[in-house]
Amino acid sequence: MLFEIQEALEAVRDFLELGGGVLTLITLLVFFMWALILERLLYLKTRLKSESKTLASQWNQRSDHTSWAAHQMRNSLVAEVNWNARKGIDVIKTCVALCPLLGLLGTVTGMIEVFDVMAISGTGNARSMAAGVSKATVPTMAGMVAAISGLFPSIYLERQADQLSGQFEDEVAASSV
Repeated sequence: MLFEIQEALEAVRDFLELGGGVLTLITLLVFFMWALILERLLYLKTRLKSESKTLASQWNQRSDHTSWAAHQMRNSLVAEVNWNARKGIDVIKTCVALCPLLGLLGTVTGMIEVFDVMAISGTGNARSMAAGVSKATVPTMAGMVAAISGLFPSIYLERQADQLSGQFEDEVAASSV
C-alpha cells in the first residue's frame, strides 16, 4: 500500500516537472477551486437550509405582512438568502475560466523554449526540442481538464443556489397572503 502511494506521488511529481512551472500554478488553482466547490456544496446542503428556516420563522412571527415596511423587510430577507446562496460561486467560475488561460500560458512558454533550442542547435535535433514541446502541450491539456472538472459543479451550484433562493422567496411570499 505504501509503495503504491509512493509510486503515485512520483508520477504526479514527474507530471508536474514535465509541464513546467505553469502546471504547478494550475494544480494550486485546481485545489483552491475544489476547496471552494466543496465548501459551497456543504453550505448549500446544510447551513443555508437552516438559515432559511430561521429567517422564515422570523418573517412568520411578524404580525404585519402587508405594509410597505413589511414588503421591504421581506425583500431584504430574500436578498440575504440569495446573497448567502450565491457567495463564492463567481470565484469558482473565475477559476474555471482561468485554468485554460494558464494552460495557454504554458503553451507559450513551452514554445519559447522550443524556439530557443532551435536557435541554438538548429532544427535537426528533435530530441532537444522534445522537452519544450511537452512543456507546450501538457499545460494546455491540464488546463482544459481542470476547467472541465470545475465547469459542471459550478453550474450545479448556481442552479442549487437559484432553486433554494426561489424556494425561500416562495415560502415567505405564501405566508404574506
